[in-house]
This record gives sequence, structure tokens and C-alpha cells, in this order.
Amino acid sequence: MSRLAKLLFLSLLDQIVPRSASQLTGSQLKVSGQSVVDQLLHLSRYSVDPAPAVTRVLFTEADTAARRYVKELFQDAGLKMHEDPMGNIFGRWEGSDSSAGAVMTGSHCDAIPLSGLYDGTVGVIGGAAAVKALRQAGYAPAKTIEVIMFTSEEPTRFGLGCIGSRGMAGTLTPEVLDARPDENGTLFKHAAQQAGYGASSHKAILDGTLLKGKRKVDAFVELHIEQGPRLEAEGAAIGVVEEAVLATGAPDTVGTAGRWDLSPNTVNSVPREASLEVDIRDIDGARRDQVVAAVRKAAGAIAGKRKVRHEVEVVNQDDPATCGSEVTSAVAASVKDLGLSSLQLVSRAYHDALFMAQIAPSGMIFIPCRHGWSHRPDEYSSPEAIENGVKVLALTLARLAGQGVDVDRSEL
Repeated sequence: MSRLAKLLFLSLLDQIVPRSASQLTGSQLKVSGQSVVDQLLHLSRYSVDPAPAVTRVLFTEADTAARRYVKELFQDAGLKMHEDPMGNIFGRWEGSDSSAGAVMTGSHCDAIPLSGLYDGTVGVIGGAAAVKALRQAGYAPAKTIEVIMFTSEEPTRFGLGCIGSRGMAGTLTPEVLDARPDENGTLFKHAAQQAGYGASSHKAILDGTLLKGKRKVDAFVELHIEQGPRLEAEGAAIGVVEEAVLATGAPDTVGTAGRWDLSPNTVNSVPREASLEVDIRDIDGARRDQVVAAVRKAAGAIAGKRKVRHEVEVVNQDDPATCGSEVTSAVAASVKDLGLSSLQLVSRAYHDALFMAQIAPSGMIFIPCRHGWSHRPDEYSSPEAIENGVKVLALTLARLAGQGVDVDRSEL
């Protein structure tokens, strides 16, 4: 074969033969951050409140419309879709090794009242964009890659966050769902049925949702805005959420009392009853429990001083999770390949990765958001930041999924 014929053959081969993960470069990944932003803006139309605010509560009309749009994007990326009884949406790219576990990515699209258009959605729409970019680059996976839109990461409707990923991990019980109707008295199973999901009972829903121990999952990685100020402040493009807590000596306990209910709730009455929900988080479970104990003690002391009755109930308590070293290594290597700056970060917010870590080694990719603001209408992440995040996600997925069928080019 002449040299010209070989070159022509190799050029044709580049178009039809899958690339391996090691052959992929950032320049081969055709990702437009602005296109992803345009899709995020389109998704934000499905909201109870007008732009720039987004309010999209689980199984409402806005949520159902958003789900339809997400499925359109999954289809456009060449993903085969299925949904479980809880309403988690899966987009599947079949790998060549049917015996291997899946590599998963994804996030959520529900939005608390008057929030923004980037929280969670970047990980769902960005996941589809990453798959599309890998396909266009000629890559084919050995392991199956799945993009997930998780049901109800936000606790808005039923007072419990990460319902979909909890169901997959087997950490949710029928009794918990039975005891948590929404403010109108509607149970999860009935709301799911009205939206076209669900089953006859919460047990049946959970049985049909469970992944842990039923399906082989090799890794999970979630792309998300940081929801904190460090990346922007330090000029870093990517946050690599670490598998270990760095010994910085800085306090890592955070807490808020974001919900208060007074009865009667009138201007000219002294309330006869007040209830508040306190959210306390820490990367160290023992230290978090110490803070919880201190809050209990303080509540008792205040009640005694004011001569009022008080009750303290722990509604939910989840242990911190650490990221899988193989996932964080894949993220870090992808960041390096793209020539991007990065920071090692700890996530203090709840994410679906917290519960996916109970199924498989998991990790997170953070991108900067303006001033660290989130859960508000002026939440913002730039097209450039999103593009960087999608490219890092794409290369990370390729590293974790491995290469599909390829040829030995040395013989050509």
C-alpha cells in the first residue's frame, strides 16, 4: 500500500473506528458552552414563577414539562431511555462489554421556589452534552454509560431531599414515605401516579427503584456548580471534590434554620406554638453529632428559662460520604489533559452523589458560579465555565468507561 493510500485509509478510519479514551483530546471534543446555556434557558421556561426565577417542584405541571424536554435532549444525544417507578430518568449508551458495570453521571432538574437555572440542571443537560461530544469525537465505550435525571433532589414537596438516589441506594423505607405527605396531604405514591409513575404502594415503588445489589455500577460522577465562592475567588476553572478531607484546621460545620412555622401566624398575636427546622452539616459525622447535641442542650435551656414546653425530633440524619479515589483521579487527569486550573474542594451541600457513593465509587466536578450564589434567581455560571465542566466530564466518563472495540493502527 502506498503512503498516500495509507494516509487516505487512516483518514477514513478516523471517521468510522472508535477512539480510545487515551486518544481523546480536548480539541476533539466539540462542546459549546453557549449551546448548553441555551438549553438551560429553554428548560427554565418550565417554571411556576417568571424568569429569571425558577420554581419547579416535583411532579407538578412544570416538572412534568421539564421531564419531557430532558428526554428530548437525551434522545438527541443518542441515548436509549427508561424510567423507574420513582421517576428517575435514565439515558443509556450501551458499551461493548456487556459483563462490565455501568459508569453513571447525572443530577436533578427540580428547583426550590424562586431559585436559579443552573443548580442540578448543569449536570443533567451537561451530561447529555458530554455524551454527544464523545460520540461526535468517534469514541465508543467499553462499559455502558448512563446519564440520569434524579427525582426530587430538593426537599421542597415532601420534606426529604435526594428521594430518587436514596431509593436507588436502598436507604429509603416505605415507612418514611408513608409518614411524609406534602402540605396538601398527598403522599408520594399518589403524586407519582398522577405524573405517570409510581406503583400500588411505596414498597413496590422502592422495590422497582433499587439499584444497589441488583445492578452492577462501577462508578458515578456528578457535574455541578460549586454553590460556594472559592473557585471564583481563586480563579480556578474546576473543583475536584476530594476523596479525603484536607486537614486545614478550618471549621467545617455549617447550619441554618431555613423554615419557621408560627401558630397563629398573625401580626397582633403572640404565637402559642412555634416550630423550626434546623439543618446541620459537617464532613465529620462525630463533630456534626456534637453540634446537634449542643443544639438540643441549648433548646432545653431556653425552654426552661422561658417556662415553655419543647420537643426535639431528628427528622433525618445522613452520614458524610467520601469520594472514590479512582473517580477523583480520573477527574484530575482530565483536568490536566485540558490544561485547566483546579482546586481540591469539599462539598458541604447535599447532592445525589452522596447516596450514589453507597452504590459505587463516586465523585464530583465543580464549576464556578458567580459570588458562590445559588438557590436564588441571580444564580449564574458562565458559558466558558460550563464548557470546561462538560469537557472534563466527557474525558472523565471516557477514562472510567474505557475503550470499546478498536484496531491496532501499528499494522496499517
